[in-house]
Amino acid sequence: MKAADCDILIIPGWAGSDEDHWQSRWEAKLSTAQRVEQDDWHKPHLKAWTERLLTAATGKSRPQVLVAHSIGCIVVANAAQQLASATAAPGHIAGAWLVAPPSERAVRAIPGVDPAFTPFPRQPLPFPTVVVSASDDPYCPQEEAKALAEAWDARFLDAGEAGHINTSSGHGPWPDGTLRFATFLRDLK
Repeated sequence: MKAADCDILIIPGWAGSDEDHWQSRWEAKLSTAQRVEQDDWHKPHLKAWTERLLTAATGKSRPQVLVAHSIGCIVVANAAQQLASATAAPGHIAGAWLVAPPSERAVRAIPGVDPAFTPFPRQPLPFPTVVVSASDDPYCPQEEAKALAEAWDARFLDAGEAGHINTSSGHGPWPDGTLRFATFLRDLK
């Protein structure tokens, strides 16, 4: 599959993704990308954020690929079963690209976060999934990210020393991520 063959839903984490963030760059560059907007990027509410994702994913006529960052990964994991049943073919969820999931401890430390975000879902996701994590992510030890990938039946990709894979860690442009994402898309059906 190519990016032009699917709808790409961008699911940012806490505070959204600023204009230099790799998610914003992908959204601007990929004509089929659409951001899942939230009413309040600074006070994540699980039900509201999940409903926004479900609304954005419902009624599409082409396969969809979810691209989430940080707490957005947890939104995808919480919505996964509903997404699978609400998006029948041809608008099915073809896959999920989950980057830098946070730890439960990090999520609980976000001011104003809905406590319903934790504990994280631990059941396999019903679509092909990749979890990308850095060895030095300040918001999630890599062993915890690997455990999430295993619980979600996802393939794990080590991003090396890349921090939280966001603008603060120097990942406006993320060429390695772009190449790996293209490979992920190519392997989707």
